[in-house]
Amino acid sequence: MKDQYLQPTQYIDSDAPAIIEFAQSTIEDAGTEVERGVKLYYAVRDAVRYDPYAIVPDPRAFKASSVLAAKVGFCIQKAILLAAVARAVGMPSRLGFADVRNHLTTKRLRELMGTDVFTFHGYTEMYIEEKWVKATPAFNRTLCERFNVRPLEFDGKNDSIFHPFDMEGRQHMEYLRDHGHFADFPMKRMVEAFMEHYGHLFQEGSAWPHGDFEQEALADG
Repeated sequence: MKDQYLQPTQYIDSDAPAIIEFAQSTIEDAGTEVERGVKLYYAVRDAVRYDPYAIVPDPRAFKASSVLAAKVGFCIQKAILLAAVARAVGMPSRLGFADVRNHLTTKRLRELMGTDVFTFHGYTEMYIEEKWVKATPAFNRTLCERFNVRPLEFDGKNDSIFHPFDMEGRQHMEYLRDHGHFADFPMKRMVEAFMEHYGHLFQEGSAWPHGDFEQEALADG
């Protein structure tokens, strides 16, 4: 049953040389599954900068090896990368998606989207010590510092998806709807969800907005 979560796929290209090299160099001498999962999580969380403006309609941009090369991506891309590096070291992994109300956003992006609900927010599930553990590698440490938010930690044993409060105790993320888990990235479903929620951004002649999310966060602060 878990074999399907170990195989390379169109998007989770865990057999790509760059993915294998990154994964192996990350785990180094980690002796346990927990240690390997934790090292991989932090490597992906902080080596790739989170930026929702990184969304592009090109399927190639969602391949794990492309995300690793770009060093920038949004939640789904970073979840795909974490799934790939986990599979590259023999750890079963899969993708999970949920709609979330995310207060960790900028004034400009909220106005462009017309909502603070982020549909199809991506996270990763890794099979560690005989159970599935959820991890969200989206928000890198420097971004969290911009928003005055505690970085989301991961201990390899407990789910790490609820990023609920900022440094002052204000809630900034709520999970609204779960879309289930997948052995590979269901791009068609993501596109359908984005069209439903953010169709005004995909009208003829328009494109997903560009910007620098960290700089916007700094300016808002």
